[in-house]
Amino acid sequence: MPAGRPLVAIVGPTGSGKSELALRVASELNGEVVNCDSLQLYRYFDIGTAKLTPAERRGVPHHLLDTVEPDQHYSAGEYVRSATAVLADITARGRLPLVAGGTGFYLRALVDGLFPGPHRDEALRARLSLRSKRRPGSLHRLLRRFDPASAVRIHPNDVPKVIRALEVRLLTRGSLSAAFAGGREGLRGYRALKIGLSPPRDLLFSRLDERCRRMFETGLVGEVRRILWLGFPPAARPLGSHGYRQALQYLRGEIGLEEAVYQAQRNTRRYAKRQWTWFRQEKNLEWFSGFGYEPALQEAVLDRVREHLAAN
Repeated sequence: MPAGRPLVAIVGPTGSGKSELALRVASELNGEVVNCDSLQLYRYFDIGTAKLTPAERRGVPHHLLDTVEPDQHYSAGEYVRSATAVLADITARGRLPLVAGGTGFYLRALVDGLFPGPHRDEALRARLSLRSKRRPGSLHRLLRRFDPASAVRIHPNDVPKVIRALEVRLLTRGSLSAAFAGGREGLRGYRALKIGLSPPRDLLFSRLDERCRRMFETGLVGEVRRILWLGFPPAARPLGSHGYRQALQYLRGEIGLEEAVYQAQRNTRRYAKRQWTWFRQEKNLEWFSGFGYEPALQEAVLDRVREHLAAN
């Protein structure tokens, strides 16, 4: 691939309007959207992920949506391989790739590369997961002892990342931090412009609360019931995400509907905070204040993308 092909990434916290902005940029500048939301990769998970319907995509091609079965393991490495192939296809047809989504780790893995860590050890992961369920918080305490630098970076409640850090430590006798320091190979042949959306926090949280309530009102519980009816287990990874977890608890009779909505709203706001924290550490990210559906912000972003394309 010739060096310097333009690539645009649109990121930000959930509910900030990334999809709307990506649609506008793609429509104006001959673009195609590449999903960078880990949950929107899964089939049947539509309402709770705020996935655009085919009609809402307004004819703009979207890639890496509905490509993974709910009970299928899908790693960042697999995402990088799939997204790299999609990017090559889009640019080969003379169109602009727009990577849009809120999974910051996937974007970083795609643009900057993954560290050369060990492969997953499912037996070890199962033991660590069981320990976490029996003794909540114990894995992060182990990580603080074995890899203090990683423990500072990883939130105690982010059990999958804690397990990965411990997996690296136990399999290699080295730390996750040392593995990262060993270097990684990033995406070649592209010039990435990374756009970050940062709407007012109070307005975003109000929008998220309303969106969560609307998801329950428009069929989230029924969506979860259908996924279970199709034979996928309650322990499937995407069913543990905010909104879906509470809908599943409601179906089991563990909590009432209002409590389910409340917990989903609270957990979604917390997730948005974690996304902000992650993206603030992202290199060369250009922030735009506001929501992605605001006309003035869209015009400002379009001007910036045009500058990026002109520099090619």
